[in-house]
Amino acid sequence: MTIRYNLKWPHLVAAVIILIAIIAICLPEAQNSAEDKNEPQITPSPYLTPVNEEDAPDQMNTVAYYQDDNGYLVPVMRTIGAEEGIARATLNLMIKSVYNDMEAARMGLRCVIPENTKFDLDISGGTARVDMSKEALNSPDAVSEFNMVSAIVQTLTDFPTVERVKFLIDGKETQRLPFGTGISGEFTRGYMNLESTDLSDPDSTVTLYFTGESPSMIIPVTRAVYGKGDIQTAVMELVKGPGSLSPLNSVIPSGCGLKSVRVEDGVAYVDFTRDFISIAEESDGGRMALRALVLTCMQFEGVKSVKVLVEGEEYDTGKGTLAKPTFVNSASDIQDAFIRKKTEDIFEFE
Repeated sequence: MTIRYNLKWPHLVAAVIILIAIIAICLPEAQNSAEDKNEPQITPSPYLTPVNEEDAPDQMNTVAYYQDDNGYLVPVMRTIGAEEGIARATLNLMIKSVYNDMEAARMGLRCVIPENTKFDLDISGGTARVDMSKEALNSPDAVSEFNMVSAIVQTLTDFPTVERVKFLIDGKETQRLPFGTGISGEFTRGYMNLESTDLSDPDSTVTLYFTGESPSMIIPVTRAVYGKGDIQTAVMELVKGPGSLSPLNSVIPSGCGLKSVRVEDGVAYVDFTRDFISIAEESDGGRMALRALVLTCMQFEGVKSVKVLVEGEEYDTGKGTLAKPTFVNSASDIQDAFIRKKTEDIFEFE
């Protein structure tokens, strides 16, 4: 094995590593400094719970949506200061700015709302009325424009008090955005990352979970299917993996087959062929694969937990690996994995 090397290479490596360290250390300090200068009024949110009631009573977990390099929307759990108007604060995380762009870049993601966009947000009677400033018209392309609208709807309908979202631009109802995305009427929670399909008249859809470029990032995908969109269909489609042209990665080991899926007393029993045990050979011990499986199963009403079988025998997946996730992705996990991957990419082995 040889390593590419020249006299400038050590300096480049050192510079990049130092830069990563500076970003990782200074950004949180910059955020804390900014918060000290403009300390928010702390009001417990009726929607979300504190990160830790004893250690961090003034912080909340919330879910923001970003875009990856392939145009997929990615939900990410972020921790922010508890303040009145947590929904608006969550939207503000997704607006392009020097700080927000850097935070997104540390995860290998991009913000979805154009720079300097401002919101007037009113939530009443289950409807969130979102009045955006004219800067919201500045999306760079059709995909980003569509993702901005989808991300705002997904973000707001994550809150139990919001069932519908209505858009205004500078106080006026608008039919379409510059690239053609319709924003008239009211929006309910819709499909995320809907796959293109050859099905002429699908019967239903299921949500599947695959990994992206970073193995620590799970991306939800909506797939149209024939027949019932039930748990058996969903797990079968998960085993099939992403579409042939998709840049996403399957979470189920290659060659693994599905023997059966049944639900009894709120427990989903998923029986795989013996090839499934190869997930233990993955770098994370199969943790992300199991997380994706649980998320896929628990989208169905009545499913409270998941058990994995291999050839009919219960398979020990390890403590906590089949627990119900409270979020799809964690910002800290994605950031750590992304920086680690980029650091490894600096060293090119032949």
